[in-house]
Amino acid sequence: MSPLAVLPFLVFLSLFIGSGLYYQSLGTDFAFYQIKAPVAILPAILIAFFMVKGPFNKALDTFIKGVGDNTIITMVLIFLLAGAFASVMKSIGAVDATVNFALASVPSSFVLPGLFIISAFIATAMGTSMGTIAAIAPVALGVSEVSDIELVLAISSVVGGAMFGDNLSIISDTTIAATRTQGCEMKDKFRMNVKLAIPAALITLVVLYFAGADSQLADVGDYEYILILPYLAVLALAVLGINVFVVLFSGLLLASGIGYFHQETYGIASISQDVYAGFGAMQETMLLSLLIGGLAALMRSEGGLAWISAKLQALVSKLADLGLMQTKAGEICIALLVALMNFATANNTIAILISGAVAKEIAEKYQVSAARSASLLDIFSCVVQGLIPYGAQILLASSIAAISPFALVSSIYYCWALAIITLFFVLFLWPREDKR
Repeated sequence: MSPLAVLPFLVFLSLFIGSGLYYQSLGTDFAFYQIKAPVAILPAILIAFFMVKGPFNKALDTFIKGVGDNTIITMVLIFLLAGAFASVMKSIGAVDATVNFALASVPSSFVLPGLFIISAFIATAMGTSMGTIAAIAPVALGVSEVSDIELVLAISSVVGGAMFGDNLSIISDTTIAATRTQGCEMKDKFRMNVKLAIPAALITLVVLYFAGADSQLADVGDYEYILILPYLAVLALAVLGINVFVVLFSGLLLASGIGYFHQETYGIASISQDVYAGFGAMQETMLLSLLIGGLAALMRSEGGLAWISAKLQALVSKLADLGLMQTKAGEICIALLVALMNFATANNTIAILISGAVAKEIAEKYQVSAARSASLLDIFSCVVQGLIPYGAQILLASSIAAISPFALVSSIYYCWALAIITLFFVLFLWPREDKR
């Protein structure tokens, strides 16, 4: 167990954060995403190789075993299916149909809550907060232009709803990463998250209702119900607890079938191209998952992860000395770990992947259930990602609306409410012991 073994990880964070700060000082859009994470991690991996004691082949074998870890490979396969499903749905017009359906379902006096609900529904169905913001933020911008709603409130409603859906969706990369690293079923994590996300969403809806009760919605475009069916099917199968591979493959088949039989120009070649494009869209996340798996294995072999775990367990002991139950102290440490990683990397998926192994070790030692630890990882990465002004979601939303990203942070009520409610549950409402 050695703090020196953490050096490769610190190098990765320094490169990732440092490059973001540099490009931000130049005024570059999406500054923290100019140097891609799979590239920024390469020097860290090189350093880790040099730090491993023994022959090079031993280090290489450790790295390859980390890359080929069952959890990592499972995540990669799920990412592929999720990307293919999202790509086909977008190509057949299902995203636009879902947006228009949601808009048509919202009363005109319920604009701000409506924007939140629309974004939440679409993000839950699509599994992406970025895609949801890209689709709905222009709508929110148009709504603010034809009503007396403040632009910041309209855009922040979209971001909050997008983070709600991203946190709950079974095809979200954060959900996939959280459940696979903690070894729990998606249905169990989903049920755990719902208990926390729904109260936070209800509080948000009340606040948004009073903030824009007198507003009106813009005109809504046409839509076909059949195009929404794959999203509903995926949600229903997920709630029923069907295996995630079956859920995603069924959704992909249904979407492809609807496109093939419902649209004259959408044939086998189009399906093939869209599926492949979906695979490509997941390239960065898949590469990063594989490389982090290898880096984590190298750090673990030299005692780096054990050192981080020991420091967090020392924090658990201090919290226990203050009268806090060790299980609850462990849960707080898991939340703190992923929050700090997200502040550092500005990417909730990366934060979960980096935190996963240590979080699982803490959870096992202090009797935190796998579903609960996965839920905490996803929730607090969601909270931080939805509030940091240099995160992709805030940057995208602010660029669409041409407003400062710092102006949005205080108005994203859902993320604030989710953090407060989750901490309240951890401290006062969850059972004192939760056996794995």
